[in-house]
Amino acid sequence: MEALLLDVVRLHETWMEVVFPRQLDPSTVLGKWKPETTTQTIGYNLWAILGAPLVAIAYPLLLVGFATRYYAAKLDSAVARFGVAGAVLVAAVVWGSLTLIAHLQLPTDVMLGIGGASVVAVISAGLAAGFSKVGGRYVSVLLAYPFAMTAIFLPPVVAALLTPAISDIVLDPSYELARWILDTFLAVGGINETLREAFDLETFGAQWGIPGLGYVLMWVGISIPLGWFLGLLVSLANLIRPKPDE
Repeated sequence: MEALLLDVVRLHETWMEVVFPRQLDPSTVLGKWKPETTTQTIGYNLWAILGAPLVAIAYPLLLVGFATRYYAAKLDSAVARFGVAGAVLVAAVVWGSLTLIAHLQLPTDVMLGIGGASVVAVISAGLAAGFSKVGGRYVSVLLAYPFAMTAIFLPPVVAALLTPAISDIVLDPSYELARWILDTFLAVGGINETLREAFDLETFGAQWGIPGLGYVLMWVGISIPLGWFLGLLVSLANLIRPKPDE
């Protein structure tokens, strides 16, 4: 409970820091800034009140940031031990084993689907590990997290495109998700209608001999902003509850 209260206080202080100086981690010499005039006091209190509901909304997201940071640290530790090449080798062995099992026990189309998914997963995992190894907040947020999300979401889509037996399991829900996104988030300003007129999710790419390209681009388009979002939540988690080595 004490840690929860401390997180909430620091989250609110972060909000106050947006407008007022020395609110989060003030120096021991100057101390925390306090309003000195009536106008400053009114503005300070109004800003504090405005931030209260925002903190209540942001705290669950902060918990997601803590959880993401925990698992990302585990992956970073593995990359540090084995190196980027080692991480790629491990991913290749795991996915290669699945492809071999599929080749021995499953129909050819299923094996090809798993093989295609394996290639996508290994490449995405390698890029995520490489950018994670580079380090730095901006590289992690802009590149490492998006490629990590791509490594999670894209392989099942590739497998479904190459394997008719499982396409209904992956592609039908993807189509419904795309329709929901168009009718909600992209309904602003008629963006959804523009996209519907310009593209057909099921047939896009067929004109270039790449059937299913629409589904691939859709999940890449989801993975990248989702990776950015999680990366920002991790940055917020680091700000509110810094890691011991920071």
